[in-house]
Amino acid sequence: MTSLQMVMVGRFLVFGNCCCTTASERMRGREHFQLSLVLAGGMTICCQVNRQVVLNHRLQRKQAKLMEPVRTDVLTVTPWLAPIVWEGTFDPQVIDEAFMSQNLTIATTVFAVGRYTRFLRDFLESAEKHFMVGLDVHYYVFTDLPGDVPNNVTLGVGRLLSIVRVPKFDRWQEISLRRMELIQTAIKDHIHRGANYIFCLDVDMRFHGRVGPEALGRLVAAIHPWFYMYPRSQFPYERRTVSTAYIPLDQGDFYYQANIFGGALEDVHRLTKTCREHLEVDKSVGVEAVWQEESHLNWYLLRNKPTKLLSPEYVWDDAKGRDAKEIKLVRFSSVIKDKAEEVISDGKRVISWREGFS
Repeated sequence: MTSLQMVMVGRFLVFGNCCCTTASERMRGREHFQLSLVLAGGMTICCQVNRQVVLNHRLQRKQAKLMEPVRTDVLTVTPWLAPIVWEGTFDPQVIDEAFMSQNLTIATTVFAVGRYTRFLRDFLESAEKHFMVGLDVHYYVFTDLPGDVPNNVTLGVGRLLSIVRVPKFDRWQEISLRRMELIQTAIKDHIHRGANYIFCLDVDMRFHGRVGPEALGRLVAAIHPWFYMYPRSQFPYERRTVSTAYIPLDQGDFYYQANIFGGALEDVHRLTKTCREHLEVDKSVGVEAVWQEESHLNWYLLRNKPTKLLSPEYVWDDAKGRDAKEIKLVRFSSVIKDKAEEVISDGKRVISWREGFS
């Protein structure tokens, strides 16, 4: 595992890799009080906050109608009683009132390596409109091209951006395989000092609607938009026993997408540390899981159940269109990319994701 060094590039603080080895250690979480909110539709959401929550008189008068669930067309709670967040399962006003006074900071990691830097502007500008609005957010942009990070994106009050310098990778699979290690190192070396939660997001995505504190929890995962209607036997888990990410055909809850996951720092540090160790074991025997770190993420979450799930609204794929009747609001989605490097849903030219690290 590598450590990180800080340098200045323009107005950004840059963290760069060095070759020294650091001891792996378990992050210790901060002391929190437990908050339980009864949401519209009868769903309960539990989040970690620092202070007692006091709602204003208008919101205190709202009554949770437990016998009148808003969503009956989708699953809103898992067999282990973790909430699944859909449009209509929470009251945004109640959620915001509960969290905005807590002085929370959300660390947000995003990898923009090689030509993927071209996605950064749209990612950041849409995030400033929709992602954790009203809360402090610290973006950590992992890139091998610090000079390509746009320096004229207007960030709101309490929003910061730091650049984490990473090596140039020859294959897109390599950055995928190293992602868990780099996030773990960043949490240990820097992020733990100034954040309450962390979200790990893909850069070739765009926010379209609210992704707010309703998404916060100890360990948060998003249900893959292509597989949420499939039986687990058809999930693209790693099925080879030689890999540490192996999941048998008769096991599995949901198939989670690695485009967005997060939670409390301690929990995400534990997740990334375990996945990194398993990736290294696989590499030592010449094995690469079918979907790299996403395969290992699914293995981990099968054995360490997420405390909150985000519905496919939070990780939609624009290639699926908008016809799914259960999707009331697309909040965060992968932009459409074709093999010819032509364009995509918003009329801007982008490049095939598998060719992004040439």
